[in-house]
Amino acid sequence: MARSCLSLILAAGEGTRMRSSLPKVLHEVANIPMLSHVMRVCLEAESDTIAVVAGKGSELVIDVVEKENPNASVHVQTERLGTAHAVLAARDAIEKGVDDILILFGDTPLLTPETLSSMREVLADGAAVVVVGFYANDPSGYGRLLEQGDKLVAIREHAEASEEERKIDFCNGGIMGLSGEHALALLDSVDNQNAKGEFYLTDVVEIANSKNLSVKALEAPEAELIGVNTRNGLAEVELLWQNTARQKLMSTGVTMQSAETVFLSADTIIEPDVILEPNIVFGPNVTVKAGTKIKAFSHLEGAIIGENADVGPYARLRPGTELDKGSKVGNFVEVKNAKVHEGAKINHLTYVGDAEIGAKANIGAGTITCNYDGLNKHKTTIGKGAFIGSNSSLVAPVSIGDGAYVASGSVITDDVPENSLGIGRGRQANKEGMAEAIRERNAAIKANRSKS
Repeated sequence: MARSCLSLILAAGEGTRMRSSLPKVLHEVANIPMLSHVMRVCLEAESDTIAVVAGKGSELVIDVVEKENPNASVHVQTERLGTAHAVLAARDAIEKGVDDILILFGDTPLLTPETLSSMREVLADGAAVVVVGFYANDPSGYGRLLEQGDKLVAIREHAEASEEERKIDFCNGGIMGLSGEHALALLDSVDNQNAKGEFYLTDVVEIANSKNLSVKALEAPEAELIGVNTRNGLAEVELLWQNTARQKLMSTGVTMQSAETVFLSADTIIEPDVILEPNIVFGPNVTVKAGTKIKAFSHLEGAIIGENADVGPYARLRPGTELDKGSKVGNFVEVKNAKVHEGAKINHLTYVGDAEIGAKANIGAGTITCNYDGLNKHKTTIGKGAFIGSNSSLVAPVSIGDGAYVASGSVITDDVPENSLGIGRGRQANKEGMAEAIRERNAAIKANRSKS
């Protein structure tokens, strides 16, 4: 779209009703702040500029904005005097001049770029104001959108609506678009002659009509416009987001055996022909390549999983994990900051951290890479085709060569050359008849305790 666009996001809400010291817009859906969702949607809708209005003392909001999009500007609303007043806190951004201005809220994480693009199309067709609304099953409490033909003439708050107006089920979704040509004149015309003494953005509709400007209403799904005000609302939006994300993945060729038990992050990437068993949690920054199977009760975060890999059940992949094609991480295995090459197997009951595992290596049950000395992390390198016997401890920094064997139960503190056998354990000694003596001694101890 050739027209220029400013997306202005109001994010000055506090966390009072959330029972939280965290600003409301920073509560997370799919492991990123709600504000980040809205900022990303703006970019998807080809906004040229993003401006965020934060409340007084909202340093945390400013930090998130800067991390999410360093090119976005932040403007502080020092007094909370209504939505139009909040918009004008970003006057500097508005005065730079754009074709379209979209006024959004930082607590509506389910917004889609399609809705924002539709708003821009209405503005491009000549509207000075476009308001997004929805049809409600129960419109009680919502402002009503009053139309005459295809013209939006007013937004009437429920408390001020007549009985006839309350029968209208087309409700205000709170999101508005303004033509850049008319935006400042309309906003500056809003007054605070109302019961609360605040400057209401909704007054722009009647002001624009009084100037014979075009004012339109645009319909969007109700779920998309949900604003979060409570923890219950946050849980509701999380559920809606997860359901939508699951459906999108399944439509691309991902199998979910029990979709409602799989939880995704905003940046989860899963390719076709991946199979997901029940009860899997994807934390941030996970990519799963085609043909892989993730088995039940696995938790993944910061991991890249190659084609046709096999993970779980009960596996934990932590940040920095890379599993190559055809590798296997089995039940009760934890992997962190490790590269597992093609065809390598870590089947069960093992911790692999700060390591590199060569192609087709086999790591036996109970193996631990001892990567931390109390101050620093150290790397373990295991070569191609190496075999690590069960219940071994590899004390890093240490290297196991290609094709080497480590005997079960070993504590390995020195490098093992390729094609060598490393043994780090005490020699077994059998004491004949000693078992009976031990039983007699233990029985005597127990008898003495009973007497006392």
